[in-house]
This record gives sequence, structure tokens and C-alpha cells, in this order.
Amino acid sequence: MASAGLYTAEERVRRDATPWTLVQGILAPVQFLAFAVSLVLVLRYLDSGAGETAATVSIIVKTLLLYTIMVTGAIWEKVVFGRYLFAPAFYWEDVFSMLVLALHTAYLVCLATGWLEPRALMWLALAAYATYVINAGQFILKLRAARLQGSAPAGVTA
Repeated sequence: MASAGLYTAEERVRRDATPWTLVQGILAPVQFLAFAVSLVLVLRYLDSGAGETAATVSIIVKTLLLYTIMVTGAIWEKVVFGRYLFAPAFYWEDVFSMLVLALHTAYLVCLATGWLEPRALMWLALAAYATYVINAGQFILKLRAARLQGSAPAGVTA
């Protein structure tokens, strides 16, 4: 049985017409850059004990970017698929995104309440970052599938 593809023709039109597609296209690499910088700062702190404040601020910035991309992504999903989350085309990406959000939020809660000491907070951030990398990989694979679907001749699905 042939796959229906990632987008129907109508969804593709909505995807291409909405400004939220551009917003996602800008936020994703910005968030990745914030992640990369933060990862270096967190690893530096764990290795040397230096730069705790810089690492902490970078994690907060990364987390705020994550919240922003999740909210705008939910709006994008509503425009394209008619639901804010868990559209069939992105169901598993959205499910895993909930874990990513939970771990990043746990970091902020532990930071605000003092429930974890600084080194443990950094390890929690690394756990959150590991889930982020997996989730980003999921979305990159979907982007590739969408590009393949978009370049296929009419009637052929990727």
C-alpha cells in the first residue's frame, strides 16, 4: 500500500501560505545555535567548575527559545493540520517534544526552588539537551520527507 505522504495537497498549500512556516524556519536554527553555545558552557562548567552563571543563563535562554518554538509550532500545526498538537503527520515528534519540555521545565523548577545543587542542575540540563537532540533529529527527518514529497512527480509519494 502506498503512503499518503506527509501533507495532503491542501495542507501543503496552507503550510506554504502561513507565515508560521517562516517563523519555525528561523527559530529552529536560532534554538540550535543557543543549544550549541549552552552545551559548550555546561560542559565547561562540569569539567572545570568555571562559568556557572554563564551556563545557567544559557540554559534559561535555550529553554525560553524552546517554549517559543513549541508555542509557535503548535500554532503552525493548527493552521496546517487543524489541531494544535498531535496531528497524525507529527504525532511522535509531538509526543517526544512533551518529554523535551518536561525536562527543560524540570530544570527551571529545580533552579528556582533550589532542589538541586549546581552540578546536578547541569546534568539535568544535559539530559534535557539529549532529548532535544533526538527530537530535533525527528523533525529534520520530517523536513527531509516533506522535501522529497514536494519534489516527487504528481501521484508519487515519498
